Amino acid sequence: QVEAVESGGGSVQAGGSLRLSCVVSGYTEEYSVGWFRQALGKEREGVAMHERSGRVIYVDSVKGRFTISKDNAKHILYLQMSSLKSEDTAMYYCAAGRYYEPGLIADRFPYWGQGTQVTVSS
Repeated sequence: QVEAVESGGGSVQAGGSLRLSCVVSGYTEEYSVGWFRQALGKEREGVAMHERSGRVIYVDSVKGRFTISKDNAKHILYLQMSSLKSEDTAMYYCAAGRYYEPGLIADRFPYWGQGTQVTVSS
């Protein structure tokens, strides 16, 4: 059983930075792991993904600003967010699944954390 617990969210001014963490218990390198977000009144959106294949992908809106990384030994997934914008405000979720190359498609991930809120003020 895989469980995910996120932390690191908070309030920051536009242009600032935050680093999100997600401890993924039960995780092995046979999982794809990544980050999604959901803003109020909007659908859940894939943000960044470490796929089982080794491929790393980002949604266009965060390329060059966000970096996903992981510590396999500690079972921790990170999302370093820089140059934050008000449109990055959302609940951020960590997800894990066994698709080889799931892309940023939420339905392909059966394991989810509870989320951590990120609020960016302009």
